[in-house]
Amino acid sequence: MNKTIYADWNGHNMKLTWIPTDQQPEACKVTSVHGYCFHDDKVMLVHVAGRSFNMPGGHVEQGETPEQAFHREAMEEGSVEGDIHYLGMIEVSSEENPLYDPKGKYPLIGYQLFYRMDITKCHPFRREHETTARIWVEPSEVPYVIEDHALALLILEKASECVKT
Repeated sequence: MNKTIYADWNGHNMKLTWIPTDQQPEACKVTSVHGYCFHDDKVMLVHVAGRSFNMPGGHVEQGETPEQAFHREAMEEGSVEGDIHYLGMIEVSSEENPLYDPKGKYPLIGYQLFYRMDITKCHPFRREHETTARIWVEPSEVPYVIEDHALALLILEKASECVKT
């Protein structure tokens, strides 16, 4: 079931709608990819410099598919590899944001795609790129560790329902 919330992103009023689906939007509307990575019944969270602990993720680079981007982000930020499963997307709407800049880098309506990764290789963590730490947390403890909007916990629920086959 879809769920909509409003979030303040650096002074911008953003309408966020979680859409659990197996469908993906046009590639040009995908602004980023993210996901929960599981290993031995624990969730990996990463600490990105200047932010709090959260799931790995980031922008899709030129020539990448969203799946390739998530694999890259999980490796860069968490030093892990694994099998992924698409969970759905968050529609990020600036339609009600009076500060929206139509000449900026983000579309009026964009999408963040979300995945579950079942980790198959965990490499030594070297604090490369932008992450300063990697931790392993029981799924029930994630709400006490991450600082994110409520949809992040809905996505964790969806990711926890998907069991590796």
